Amino acid sequence: MSHCSEFAIFKVPKENIPRVIELSLLIFNEMNASETVIIAHEILQKIDNEEELCWHLTWVSEEAVKLTTEKWPSFPSTKELESLVGENAYYGHFIRVV
Repeated sequence: MSHCSEFAIFKVPKENIPRVIELSLLIFNEMNASETVIIAHEILQKIDNEEELCWHLTWVSEEAVKLTTEKWPSFPSTKELESLVGENAYYGHFIRVV
């Protein structure tokens, strides 16, 4: 089984950035609570637009992504995170080809 990378880009009002970062870290822990599905993560900020944040997650497998995505509404921090994010600009999953 090969790892899967996720890139998710969010537009976040400046005043919400600290809390969105905090909630992001909580959600990563919530997703890993029953078993480790995310083996690495980064929260990135766009160089020329600080209101754009990016999650770069490394998942154990494509299957882990699918199963965890189904559980997304049940994570305790999801609702607050979604209320603070202005827009989901991009969301996608990739596997290594080379």
